[in-house]
Amino acid sequence: MDQGEEFMEQKIVIIGAGPTGLGAAYRLKELGYKNFHLYDRNPYIGGLSASFTDEAGFTWDIGGHVMFSHYKYYDECFDKLMGDEFQLNMRECWVRMFDSWVPYPFQNNIRHLPKDVCYECLSGLIEAQTQRDHKQAKNFGEFIDAVFGDGISKHFMRPYNFKVWAHPAEEMNKEWIGERVAVLDINRALKNVVLEQDDFGWGPNNMFKFPLRGGTGEFYKRFGPVLEGHYTLNAEVEYIDSEHKQVYFADGSIVKYDVLITTLPLDVLCTQTLNGAVPANIKQAAAGLKHSSGYMVGIGIKQPCPSTKSWMYFPEDNCPFYRVTYLSNYSKYMTPDADTHYSLLCETSASNHKPEDGDTVIERTIQGLINCGMLTEEDRKDIISKWCYFADYSYPTPSVERDDILAQVIPWLEDRGIYSRGRFGMWKYEVANTDHSLMQGVEVVNRLVLGEAETTIGIKYESTEDGRKAASHERSIKAGSGDPKKEAERAALLAAQQAANAPGDKPNEPHTSEEELGVTQTPNNGKVSLQ
Repeated sequence: MDQGEEFMEQKIVIIGAGPTGLGAAYRLKELGYKNFHLYDRNPYIGGLSASFTDEAGFTWDIGGHVMFSHYKYYDECFDKLMGDEFQLNMRECWVRMFDSWVPYPFQNNIRHLPKDVCYECLSGLIEAQTQRDHKQAKNFGEFIDAVFGDGISKHFMRPYNFKVWAHPAEEMNKEWIGERVAVLDINRALKNVVLEQDDFGWGPNNMFKFPLRGGTGEFYKRFGPVLEGHYTLNAEVEYIDSEHKQVYFADGSIVKYDVLITTLPLDVLCTQTLNGAVPANIKQAAAGLKHSSGYMVGIGIKQPCPSTKSWMYFPEDNCPFYRVTYLSNYSKYMTPDADTHYSLLCETSASNHKPEDGDTVIERTIQGLINCGMLTEEDRKDIISKWCYFADYSYPTPSVERDDILAQVIPWLEDRGIYSRGRFGMWKYEVANTDHSLMQGVEVVNRLVLGEAETTIGIKYESTEDGRKAASHERSIKAGSGDPKKEAERAALLAAQQAANAPGDKPNEPHTSEEELGVTQTPNNGKVSLQ
């Protein structure tokens, strides 16, 4: 039996039936791998990408998902499972400020602000981009000030990002931003203001797909029939014995594994779920990861939809939510009757820095919609659905210490045959969209079975003027994902090369960089050892 055949006998257990777990299971099935099984604590497939239909006939997503893709594989998977049962939507996105609607992104359309605020934002931008250096910024807060200036920072970037992340900007790193933040230059700002022109088209998701029926979760539900016999729901993990490679479930069942792919929150995995000799430094590091929670409040209204908007951002303090989506505009089947009903999905973050009262969040959301001009007091009588979902883990915070934590924890887990992936398994918001998440599962399987390098987990973004073509799949040396043995080998190779190129040794030979040696690339071009 050769190495490949021997590996195919290994039992792979997957924890979590969200996009990452489903992607891993789907790819295993596609490769003809038989000895694997997927478990999820919920009675449904999809994780945070699931959808729910309430008693009034409104369908709700857990947050404002839009389906756009960076990957051919993801697109092919979507097409195969959904066929033509989807709608292609054009994004129409706005910011609500100063009792008016400003086209998104805000920093490109400051001409819509009151004149004194517009001047404050424009002068601050000029000062920032002529006298400040964003490359010297040590965190996201400093980056905001250095790129956008005091005016934009004060009126939009800081208040909005606090409402989203529920953490101070100074506690966040700047590496996550990439194509999510348009870095505006002075000429573009001046042109838009002086010529009174709008800048609508920026962004990686200005066109997006959406299932005709069943919300975002319908796509993920369709993995079920493909994976029939390979998954179990209502299976809550009680603890994992990493020494004996066994998963203990709350119902008393025990499952052995050779390889474990888990999408459990990384902090929970290391501090609570792993039962055994987890070193104190690993527990302490994992416990330092930060996240926010979220309240998703759905308001169903028996009226024709008054707008063609997709979603809107709310930086001001007259409402609890940071984003509202006209979910009924994504598909006519999201409400009981598209001609007479519409729906608003409102998202509010929470953390120790930003506590929120779950008992009052629905009423505060409705009042916030009234304060923002989206509803009137008279509209209250037409509200026929109030839906709320609380996600304890909603956003993985890209904190300043995150990459150092991952550099410790991920290799330690992988050395024990545990591969932590997904939105909270890898804790990298910048690669936590649904397409990224699914591909994390696909790529870890490709790595384990085919010996291919993972790319998504180490994706790096550069800030560009329009955000397009900003992705570079080069892994940071701190990313902490890969075979530790290979990492050590590469470090030794680099040290030897640097010694060989030391001054006076071979002065006529050029120095070899880390990039040329591949030290910053995802390691492991061969199959993973699973001893």
